[in-house]
Amino acid sequence: MTIRECDVLVIGGGPAGSTASALLARKGLDVVLLEKDAHPRFHIGESLLPCNLPILRELGVLDEVAAIGVFKPGAEFVSDTGEGRLAFPFEYAIGAREKHAYQVRRADFDEILFRNAQRSGAESHEQIRVVAAHFAKGERAKIDARRENGETVNFAPRFVLDASGRDSFLANRFGRKRSNKRNSTAAIYGHFRHVPRRENDMGGYISIHLVDGGWFWMIPLPEGVMSVGFVGDRSVFRAHRGTPAELFWKKVSESASVAERMAAAEPLADLASTGNYSYCADRAWGDNFYMIGDAFAFLDPVFSSGVLLAMKSALKGATVAEAWLQNPAAGQRAARIAERRTRREMRRISWLIYRINNPVLRHLFLNPRNRPLRMRDAVIALLAGDFEAGWRVRFPMASFRGAFKLLSLRAKRS
Repeated sequence: MTIRECDVLVIGGGPAGSTASALLARKGLDVVLLEKDAHPRFHIGESLLPCNLPILRELGVLDEVAAIGVFKPGAEFVSDTGEGRLAFPFEYAIGAREKHAYQVRRADFDEILFRNAQRSGAESHEQIRVVAAHFAKGERAKIDARRENGETVNFAPRFVLDASGRDSFLANRFGRKRSNKRNSTAAIYGHFRHVPRRENDMGGYISIHLVDGGWFWMIPLPEGVMSVGFVGDRSVFRAHRGTPAELFWKKVSESASVAERMAAAEPLADLASTGNYSYCADRAWGDNFYMIGDAFAFLDPVFSSGVLLAMKSALKGATVAEAWLQNPAAGQRAARIAERRTRREMRRISWLIYRINNPVLRHLFLNPRNRPLRMRDAVIALLAGDFEAGWRVRFPMASFRGAFKLLSLRAKRS
């Protein structure tokens, strides 16, 4: 039996896995990247943030992404309950270095990152699924993978990065995956034609329609395609007795703003759905492994944070792998720091996510005050992906949270 030894094995060739593989291979490490599907393949999560751009520039793929993307200068939030529409242009973000992002077909975007990892020196394989993993302290990991033809391939890496996405291979294997009870949602989504974009310079905006029991996304993609999805809480799905597609169109009809834009919508394929939307592993690392991207955690995508959090965690994961290979004790310290930073970033954006269906938060969010504390611009900084949030963002966001608490208390008393 032939066993392929390597420095780092990366499970999953999505944004997290491909990013980490490229960075580590460029350091001269022997990297093997395994992807269960063949690129290009359909994936949801098509709206990038301005803070993605420096990472794409570092990887050397920004021009490629720009060529396949729709220019995204901001995000629009829409409510049918009186607040109307409100645009959040990225150029107003506190400390804005990048003033736009892109909307992308994930099939094209993910393939760009995967091929870049190959060009960077990572040995990359497609249509091969990891089926077993064994870790022992002080020893190489033992990883078994299976090709589509049934052939088993064995690997013995010194370190493993789990970037298996929502499969959460290691978190499930070790019983570490925990559903987020505070944000138990599911989604129904698809691609459509004949859904109008916004007018003029807002043509590339993502639209978030806040509706009863959840929200819709509308993401303009190349060639006149619109990605549309409904994300709802558990009660909405439990109360429905029909198919997911029937629920989708029911929710469309219940929202005046969504129904208007979807009046002539033509689906390009059957709608897809997914449940148990938000989760997090109780720990990101162990002996000779670290989890990155959705393999570790996934948040409700209302603020388009998924790809950025995945790629940022890939940067951290690459640092952990490199440190661990040099010295396991240093690697453990790096893993603890990396996980702590990732959780802190997630907390900063999840505060808004957990409350997006709260009427007080929706009112405050859609009626932002900017003076004298620049609360609106701090919110836009978070929407642009500034999850590290220096004091210039943290202070006005603390004021925003304080206003929310005060208004919530008033609402309870009235």
